[in-house]
Amino acid sequence: MSATPFKLMDMYRDLIAIPSISSTEPSWDQSNEKIIRLLADWFSQLGFAVEVTELEDAPGKFNMVATHGEGDGGLLLAGHTDTVPYDEGRWTKDPFTLTEEDGRLYGLGVIDMKGFFAFIIEALKDMDLSKFTKPIRILATADEETSMAGARAIASAMAIKPDYAVIGEPTGLVPVMMHKGHMSEGIRITGKSGHSSDPANGVNALEIMHKVMGRLLDLQGQLKKKYHNPHFNVPYPTLNLGHISGGDSPNRICACCELSFDMRPIPGVPPEELMGLLHHALEPIKQEHPNTMNIFHLHEPNPPFSTDTDGELVKAAADISGNPAQAVNYSTEAPYINQLGCQTIVLGPGSIAQAHQPDEYLDLSFVKPTLDIIQGLVSRFCLAETK
Repeated sequence: MSATPFKLMDMYRDLIAIPSISSTEPSWDQSNEKIIRLLADWFSQLGFAVEVTELEDAPGKFNMVATHGEGDGGLLLAGHTDTVPYDEGRWTKDPFTLTEEDGRLYGLGVIDMKGFFAFIIEALKDMDLSKFTKPIRILATADEETSMAGARAIASAMAIKPDYAVIGEPTGLVPVMMHKGHMSEGIRITGKSGHSSDPANGVNALEIMHKVMGRLLDLQGQLKKKYHNPHFNVPYPTLNLGHISGGDSPNRICACCELSFDMRPIPGVPPEELMGLLHHALEPIKQEHPNTMNIFHLHEPNPPFSTDTDGELVKAAADISGNPAQAVNYSTEAPYINQLGCQTIVLGPGSIAQAHQPDEYLDLSFVKPTLDIIQGLVSRFCLAETK
């Protein structure tokens, strides 16, 4: 394969310069089409067959699958093209201008995770793809930071069937073979307003929510006692009370109160099981105060993820990276990619501690090891027959 004019820093600069924020807040939410079209052009130049698809359930949002080779199997390198919103007042640099300073690259998405696509092309551009005995595919998805609609669509379509998949989230180049899921839930209590001088003439939503919170804290303790997975540093499903709002005046009976919270299921404890425990815990309050409580998803639950810890991919990634595989508490697209029937890991440059932070950065010490790992995995799973 002839050398291409691609240069890592130029690609990085172009990726960071294109805003692709996804958010549940409409004023922030953006299409990712421009970045998908850019990636499609780059991979076409490398000789890949490229398919760009607009999501049926999310107009203006796009996935891309780029393929070199024929048939099923081989290796999938995957990532998302969206970023979280940013707090302009807390950034000291332009989020959309790649800035190199003190051995770091700064910009929104440098590690989470648009930059991973620049590493893929840099790793592949001088490899002789004609010698590959297994196909290699690149997946770029939409809306990972919100609904995971892109990964859900890929899992639903089942149009690609790799043997192995690597998702390039920032793991510090440590292979991740297991992570928790994520559930964002809401509870709304609807009472009856009235003058505070006679509380019996109303139904105080704050008082009912106080009972709800007590039950949730009891459930929090039950989860800690009932479940245990030693792979995690927090080895049980968690429940966190995140936001509450209600009432409008101290001299009015509160007619409405809303609580938002999250739960983090572990492998073997799916979201459905936690929702069942939640409803059971709140049933006495529903009976005591009928027709006042509404429990709802803030977004569709994301399931936990695990892969075969003794599988070929985990062993190869640990061998090539020099890091043993581990479990993490955050959530990724891995459970949806896993539904394609492949062994899946999460492995990429940068630290998760910098993700979703002002002045997001990639330490340049990650550059060479990342390229070496990508080339090593591609060679292992695409250049020779695998077991």
